[in-house]
Amino acid sequence: MAETSGNILLVDDEPGLREAVQAYLEDSGFVVQAASNAQEGWDLLQVQTPDVVISDIMMPQVDGYQFLKQVREDPRFKGLPVVFLTARGMTSDRIQGYNAGADAYLPKPFDPEELVAIVGNLIGRRAAQSPDLSDTPDIATMARQIEEIKAMLSHRGNVAKTPSPIRIDLTPREQSVLDLVAEGLMNKEIARRLETSVRNVEKYVSRLFSKTGTNSRTELVRFALEHGLVTT
Repeated sequence: MAETSGNILLVDDEPGLREAVQAYLEDSGFVVQAASNAQEGWDLLQVQTPDVVISDIMMPQVDGYQFLKQVREDPRFKGLPVVFLTARGMTSDRIQGYNAGADAYLPKPFDPEELVAIVGNLIGRRAAQSPDLSDTPDIATMARQIEEIKAMLSHRGNVAKTPSPIRIDLTPREQSVLDLVAEGLMNKEIARRLETSVRNVEKYVSRLFSKTGTNSRTELVRFALEHGLVTT
């Protein structure tokens, strides 16, 4: 089962350009969700957090700068990479984009290969900063955490549930990985069960750490049980 290179949210009000960019990115191995305006883009963000957002600037009603401001003001998306696409190529416009929190700025017309390179670099840089990838626990540490998880699960009924659990949006694959981590499975076993690579499982576990503010599998499972995130 082939894995994609990452998930992208594309926001652009020009149908022709939007469809062309989406097709090129998908041919390059990305999964792309497309929105025709900032509100649609914001709604899609509530359903799934992508690896990168690509947004036009000149859009009706809510422009790219306003959209990026809304994204950056939400704690869930503070570190989400954002690439601006725009017909405006003036230096002052690019400076405004960077000051607004954009990670890259690509004036139209642009070479789609350059966009793919930018997106790939942003995803790779973010993955390299992940605690699970840069500091993967050794076998002994993971084995200890697995034992702690199994002990926790044997007393699952005693884990106090948070009265008002916070909402955390997980993708279907993140939820599957979380459920299997909560079963006490190691990355190799999860990879086999989901028919993917151990490397990809590590990426998903890392995202779960980031979304829940935890630093170990034991903390992750305890948090998930307390907030009712485990579905199995």
